[in-house]
Amino acid sequence: MTRESPFGGWRDELAVFALAVQFLTRLPVPRDLPFSDARLLRATRYYPAVGLLVGAIGAAVLLAAAAALPWPVAVFLSMTATVLATGGFHEDGLADAADGLGGGVTPGRALEIMRDSRLGSYGALALGLTLALKAAALMELAPAEAACALLLGHGISRYAPVAVVARFDYARDDGAKFVAPSVSAAGHRVALATAAAWALALALVLGPGAAAAGLLGGAVLAGGIARLYLRKLGGYTGDCLGATQQMAELGLLLGVVAWA
Repeated sequence: MTRESPFGGWRDELAVFALAVQFLTRLPVPRDLPFSDARLLRATRYYPAVGLLVGAIGAAVLLAAAAALPWPVAVFLSMTATVLATGGFHEDGLADAADGLGGGVTPGRALEIMRDSRLGSYGALALGLTLALKAAALMELAPAEAACALLLGHGISRYAPVAVVARFDYARDDGAKFVAPSVSAAGHRVALATAAAWALALALVLGPGAAAAGLLGGAVLAGGIARLYLRKLGGYTGDCLGATQQMAELGLLLGVVAWA
């Protein structure tokens, strides 16, 4: 039996990466990308790389705005830039997951609520508090430190949902919008190696203590929300994966701030 190669031809892999960008963000990519469920599953391996791209946008806006505007304004503008870049993709998942997990007494009812496009009180509270905590954490860091945390935090946190789909089952019986999110063993190794590279960069720039605290914080919050929905639903949904990424990002920022 031959082992699966993690990469195809470089042009094909570039197209798969562009598909990951198209799926996770609102950034412009070629309109004629070849698409299939199999290619969408291959794109999962590039989630941490796409996260770095989103983080780079936030970091660039943060540093540019900080040169001319008060620091809190720069922080909010950088967060606005990342939300615009992604279309609030993960934030929407967090809000829907919070509504479902908070308001659904049974697994079936929780899944039904998650499909409702209306924002409920649990979702509004979870989204508002998460954004406020991320802003507060960034404001406690110096501009260069905050830019680094934004840049690498977005990349590292997007490994968290990949880790979930690599180990657990999809919670719905009727599938997702395209295909139930998943990843191959080779794809998981690529995503893990990419996130590990971003974590090493974080340690080199902010120091090993800050990086370790950030990774621990991200693991605690992401693991906590994952345990909650896995216990209640018996698996994950796309909304749950968005919530996992948001908790990983928030936990990383809080961990860095706690160390600082």
